[in-house]
Amino acid sequence: MEIAKLGEFGLIDHLTKDIKPINESTRYGVGDDCAVLHYPDSEVLVTTDMLMEGIHFDLTYITMQELGYKAAMVNISDIFAMNGTPRQMTVSLAIGKRLKVEDIEAFYDGLRKACEKWSVDVVGGDTTASYTGLAISITCIGEAKKEDIVYRNGANETDLICVTGDLGAAYMGLQLLEREKSVFYQQVDAMNKKLQEAHKAGNTKLVEHLQQEARKLNDFQPDFAGKEYLLQRQLKPEARGDVINLLRENNIHPTAMMDISDGLSSELLHICKQSHCGCRVYEKNIPIDYQTAVMAEELNMNVTTCAMNGGDDYELLFTCPIGDHDKLDALESKGIKQIGYITKEELGTRLISRDNKEFDITAQGWNALKE
Repeated sequence: MEIAKLGEFGLIDHLTKDIKPINESTRYGVGDDCAVLHYPDSEVLVTTDMLMEGIHFDLTYITMQELGYKAAMVNISDIFAMNGTPRQMTVSLAIGKRLKVEDIEAFYDGLRKACEKWSVDVVGGDTTASYTGLAISITCIGEAKKEDIVYRNGANETDLICVTGDLGAAYMGLQLLEREKSVFYQQVDAMNKKLQEAHKAGNTKLVEHLQQEARKLNDFQPDFAGKEYLLQRQLKPEARGDVINLLRENNIHPTAMMDISDGLSSELLHICKQSHCGCRVYEKNIPIDYQTAVMAEELNMNVTTCAMNGGDDYELLFTCPIGDHDKLDALESKGIKQIGYITKEELGTRLISRDNKEFDITAQGWNALKE
C-alpha cells in the first residue's frame, strides 16, 4: 500500500493502534499533542539518536524489521549506560517515496519487539516525507534514582576497567556485508555491460539469455555459513540490560560507564578525558570471539585494531573500585571481563601489547561527520 493514501495521521494511527502503555509513569501515550509522563521520585534520563540511510545503515543488506529493532536497541542501550531503566520512546521518520506501508509496518514490528523485550512504551513521534532516503530519529526516556546514575566522569585512579561480552564482531559483520555487496554490484555491472553489447550487436537470442541470468542474479544469496554470529552482532545488537541487573544483584556500582557504540578506544578516551585520568589496557585481556578472529585473518586485518576501533558492539565499558575485584572476577563466566585499570592523567592512555610494549590509545572509532 502507498503511504500517501493513508496520509501522515492515518499512517501514525495504523502503526500505533495496538500499542498499549505498560509503565505506571506513562500517564498518556500516542493520540494527543504530547505524551504525559509522571516521575515523582526519580531522575529522568533522555537520549536521542538519529540514523540516516547511507550513513548509519544500508537497506541493501539490512531488512526493515532488523532496522527497527536496531534503532530501538541503540537508544535503549544509552539509558542502560547511565545505569537507568528505559521506560518510554518517541519515534520520528522521514520516509522516501520508494517505501511502502508494508515496509514501515516491518520497521515498527522490529522496533516493538525491542521495546517489548525491555518493557518500553512507544508514546509518540512524527512522520514526514524525505527526498534523500530514510531518516530515523528516536528519543528514549528512562529513570534512575539520583544516587544510582553513573556518568562518564566518575573514574578514579586504581579503578578497574571492565567490558561486557566480546568486541569487534559487529565491525567484522559490517566488513563481510560490504564485501558481499561489492561483489554483487560488480556482477551486476558486468551483466549490464554484456547486455549493452548484446543489444548493440542485435543478438536477440543472447539478450534473452542474459536477461534470464540477470533475473537469477537478483535472487542471489551469499553463503554466510559459519559467520552467522558476526551478522547478528551487526544487524541485531542487544542492549545489555542484563548486565545492569547483574551488577545490581551483586552490589557492584560502577564509577563511570558508557556503551561501546563508536569503538572501545573512543569510549576509553571519553571516560579518561571527562574523569581527568589515564588508563592501562592489556591487549591479551580484550575479549574477542573466534569468528571475529577468523574473519579478521581472512580480510588480512589486525583483530586487536578491529576490537579497539570497530564500533557498533553496544557492549558496556565501565570502571569499578579495585575493592570489587573479587566480585567482578566471579562474574567473568557471565561475560564481564577486566581489561585494565585507571591511572593518573599524566601517565596517558596506553595499550599494553602481548609482548609488553606500550602504545598510545588513539580515537580511530566511528565518526559519522568524517568524510
